[in-house]
Amino acid sequence: MKIQHLNCGSVRRIEATYAGPPPAHAVNHCLLVETDDGLVLVETGLGLGDVRDPGNTLGAAWVEMAQPLLDEDETAVRQLARRGFEPDDVRHILLTHLDVDHCGGLPDFPDAQVHVLAAELDAALAEAPSFRYRPAHWAHGPKWATYAETDREWFGLPAIQPRGLPPAIQLVPLGGHTAGHTGVAVADGDTWLLHCGDAYYYHRELDATPEPHPVLDIVQTRSEVDHDLRLDTQARLRRLAGKVTLVSAHDPWEFARLTGTPPASSPGTTSSRPT
Repeated sequence: MKIQHLNCGSVRRIEATYAGPPPAHAVNHCLLVETDDGLVLVETGLGLGDVRDPGNTLGAAWVEMAQPLLDEDETAVRQLARRGFEPDDVRHILLTHLDVDHCGGLPDFPDAQVHVLAAELDAALAEAPSFRYRPAHWAHGPKWATYAETDREWFGLPAIQPRGLPPAIQLVPLGGHTAGHTGVAVADGDTWLLHCGDAYYYHRELDATPEPHPVLDIVQTRSEVDHDLRLDTQARLRRLAGKVTLVSAHDPWEFARLTGTPPASSPGTTSSRPT
């Protein structure tokens, strides 16, 4: 497999809590995984519909809060096109959850099977339209694959084998942020990468003495559904640090470190690593 890191939606510009890193736009960190059986996307970030009609698809309140750049070149479908791929080359999409900035690109890949925890889909359908869930993102009728029970362990954590995908890709539920929030683990050669979604927002939250980001922490505490469970999830992730590569959905400095590019680089910056 080959894993590529994509920023599919720059949002509000923020500063680090310590000297050194330059101010940067928070990202929507997605993964493009090339397999022998087609392409797999982990998250979609913002899509074409979000860029063209943000008030309808994202909602005015979310746009005011997140301050997205709304650059069409950042969308996953445009980034894949620049690599020579068509939308129907994406066979599977795995979502950590259904917040607008994680699934906005679903309509751009209508033929993909979309993997999500059942509790998350149930919450989205029940609560939409809302600040976090917008029905425009699934109005096209995605091919949902939902999961309610874990069937294995991954580094001591409950995990799920997504249907139609190899054991090198796993769902690892990480509760607290939404009703059905999950991580997505992908084998990276002899090691593993875990996309943690919004289980944490800032790399210093995983330090032995956690340091939340003052802006990002407002977002995560206001949007959490279970405070104690979210903190327990972060504690479990700290124990994983050093054993696997952990990826946050929005930390621009972490994205820069993983891709080897400066945070202030042009939108849509990517990096690939053969595995």
